[in-house]
Amino acid sequence: MAGEYDSTEFIDTDFLSQKSPEAASAASANGPRHAPSRADVDRKVVEAQQKLVELKRAQEELERERAGLEELRRRQTEFQTGRQEMLQQLTRGLGLLEEAEFAARRDCELMAKTAADFRDAVIKIQDIRDEAWTKENFQIELTRALTAIENARMEWNSARLKLPVLAGENRPAAAAEKAATAAPAAPSLAQLDFRQLCKMGLAFTWPLLLVALVALGVFLAILLRK
Repeated sequence: MAGEYDSTEFIDTDFLSQKSPEAASAASANGPRHAPSRADVDRKVVEAQQKLVELKRAQEELERERAGLEELRRRQTEFQTGRQEMLQQLTRGLGLLEEAEFAARRDCELMAKTAADFRDAVIKIQDIRDEAWTKENFQIELTRALTAIENARMEWNSARLKLPVLAGENRPAAAAEKAATAAPAAPSLAQLDFRQLCKMGLAFTWPLLLVALVALGVFLAILLRK
């Protein structure tokens, strides 16, 4: 009869003693876990603080990078806007200056031509020597003189329409003369007689007299009530 079954007969104790450390650690990991010690907690706190410092440093670096990018974007926008604005303004100003330069050059040419025509007209009028006219040539010379004067007048009127400086050369004097005639000087007090002075005094003092009379009437009314 077979003997009783013994489970230890099939276990190699030498193999169990030669097990790897990984298997031993795995076996210990599957075993009961102990509570963390104070040193473990302190170490984890220090590690967490270090991670927070690193994260804060990284955040500050990102904030500086973001501020730099925003400043760069602002400058780029300012550059694009300023370039477009200045191109528009300078192009418009260039057109206005060229137009004004052309008008000024045209006015200068017209002024030079008009000045030359005026000089010729002045010479023609100054060359009229009416004291040298005789009875025989009086009609002819008079006709020539009137023609020269009429041509000068036509030249003057035409130039006044073309050149505003000629149309307004007498305006200040005319305006001053008109103001002087429209607003005559008021007579001084020394030029007024006694009657006029009395009228002026009454005109200045009657409001005060009226106030005094009203105050006197109120005062008398109060006395009569008492």
